[in-house]
Amino acid sequence: MPLLSVHELTTYYKTLRGYVRAVENVSLDVEKGEALGLAGESGCGKTTVALSLLRLLPSNGEILKGKILYNGKDVVEMSEADLRKEVRWKGISLIFQGAMNALNPLYTIEYQIVEAIRIHEKSVSKKEAKDRVRKLFELVGLDPSRAKNYPHEFSGGMKQRAMIAMALACNPDVLIADEPGTALDVIVQAQVLKLIRSLKEKLNLGVIVISHDLSIISEICEKLAVMYAGNVVEIGDVTKLFTKPLHPYTQGLISAFPNIREEKRKMESIPGSPPNLLNPPSGCRFNPRCKYAMEICRKEEPQLKEVSPSQFVACHLVR
Repeated sequence: MPLLSVHELTTYYKTLRGYVRAVENVSLDVEKGEALGLAGESGCGKTTVALSLLRLLPSNGEILKGKILYNGKDVVEMSEADLRKEVRWKGISLIFQGAMNALNPLYTIEYQIVEAIRIHEKSVSKKEAKDRVRKLFELVGLDPSRAKNYPHEFSGGMKQRAMIAMALACNPDVLIADEPGTALDVIVQAQVLKLIRSLKEKLNLGVIVISHDLSIISEICEKLAVMYAGNVVEIGDVTKLFTKPLHPYTQGLISAFPNIREEKRKMESIPGSPPNLLNPPSGCRFNPRCKYAMEICRKEEPQLKEVSPSQFVACHLVR
């Protein structure tokens, strides 16, 4: 059984104009020691998947159907008390997008991590929690003596490492990194990605990396799930999807991504924009932007099917 298994997850947001169909029928598996990437344009549902896994959706968000099985237990059916006790921080932990601004400027880094530990692990004393903070700082490559500093005394890369330390504070099995390279320069970004990759291997973590940047996913992940307009349109081995993408949307993302190892070529882009999920198009949601769209694409929604070992695609073009 996978460490984390998502079956037909469907999450909507209620607005004054109707329901935003943000995530529909998404199924994913994550094993221990495995990294899964979620890729796609902004607004395709990647972050909503992450928030659904921990049931941290805003008040207008709702999981309409589906299962989220963590260690065999369904997160969707859990009480808030059980979620806090068994899942959040201790089982599945999230590094939020824009992590550099997520730290409270009024408290030291140590205070904030200690608070998280003691909320979720009642038996841990303040001294034990402080000792754990120092070990976490060493683990993520920070000087333990800096634990008593305030966030404004850290650089961007140091804040990102501090957020990773906080996410690891309760020894989770699954670490979700939402856009881990946001607002970092390429040198610091490379260091943070190397850190996440080494932590995955050292701690045998299941990792989910959410990014629109395919280079970040290629650095860390073994598997890639491509999302478009709330659906997973292709999923499989990272190398296979990079070298032989099957879905036209995946092909478009790859073509828009520069490769310094290939011959110089004109950069391509995907025409148009993702659809309004208040009223998504019928059939395949990508059909208005797809140059291969057929009549069946406009009428019938394609189902995700296995086309080769461990590679799945939802497209009428692929038989």
